[in-house]
Amino acid sequence: MAQPNGLHVAVVGATGAVGTQMIQTLESRDFPIAKLTLLSSERSAGKTVRFKGKDLVVEAATPESFEGVDIALFSAGGSVSKELAPEAVKHGAIVIDNTSAFRMDKDVPLIVPEVNEAELKNHNGIIANPNCSTIQMVVALEPIRQKFGLKNIIVSTYQAVSGAGDAAITELKDQAQAILEGREFTPQVLPVKSDKKHYQIAFNAIPQIDKFEDNGFTTEEMKMINETKKIMTYPELHVAATCVRLPVVTGHSESVYIEIDEENVSAVDIKELLSKAPGVVLQDDPSQQLYPMPADCVGKNDVFVGRIRKDLDRPTGFHMWIVSDNLLKGAAWNSVQIAESLVKLGLVK
Repeated sequence: MAQPNGLHVAVVGATGAVGTQMIQTLESRDFPIAKLTLLSSERSAGKTVRFKGKDLVVEAATPESFEGVDIALFSAGGSVSKELAPEAVKHGAIVIDNTSAFRMDKDVPLIVPEVNEAELKNHNGIIANPNCSTIQMVVALEPIRQKFGLKNIIVSTYQAVSGAGDAAITELKDQAQAILEGREFTPQVLPVKSDKKHYQIAFNAIPQIDKFEDNGFTTEEMKMINETKKIMTYPELHVAATCVRLPVVTGHSESVYIEIDEENVSAVDIKELLSKAPGVVLQDDPSQQLYPMPADCVGKNDVFVGRIRKDLDRPTGFHMWIVSDNLLKGAAWNSVQIAESLVKLGLVK
């Protein structure tokens, strides 16, 4: 039950890359918190995390940890979410889950507040946070769909290693140092940590994120395809994706080609629309070499869009470049933003 001076919020996976960002975002947004409970695996229990000038001790997550919790932010892996999210709901918490565990569940809303905030009213205790690369793309494309229609999306991603966790960040840095010093090394994390075969990520590009499915697409690519259709409530939308891991620590980039329904729309029309879109920052001035780059988006909540141009052969085709901090808008900020929407809409009891 919410307290007069704020909510009881829990963060599951509090010591991970996204969990850490969630805590920092809750503080920077001054989210109304009366009590913050930090939860993790047994391995990380006992660590301390700084929040608003105080050191909070991280506890091992159990079903009983959610007694009295109003909102629980989960980012500790799909297996943890599947086990503990229903338990949190039983104890009265609203779960905002950052894993893929519930995203395609028909009874779980998949939310990007700039796109489908109203769907929060249909939650049954669990709300899913989409894949990081999906979030930034739909924030940029939904205003276009609303005004000009949308029938086709082809996206190629250039994704940072932080999307694969702290181990991938460490591996990138260690490999780069080894290469610069002429030392040998053995890749152990990417493209998929659980697979037997790993590849160099430093000074390289790996065209695989997650496992391959029978249709030739990776699981990451299918997430983008299916989640986009669900978020936009548009199952007939044509979506294709190719996801690539680059030696960038933070910040996902995307080259996106779209086809809209209306003709006689110019690149200037698209730019003008996106310049006013919520959560979007337009950076598009070729004469000044102004365009979004991941190095410039780190630590920022917005989605940055540039290189908008009309296709040379198809009158309804457009190309654009979309960049965002995958740990913030792609994960922590979108989760906290959902929590803010719950408060704004009066959906927290």
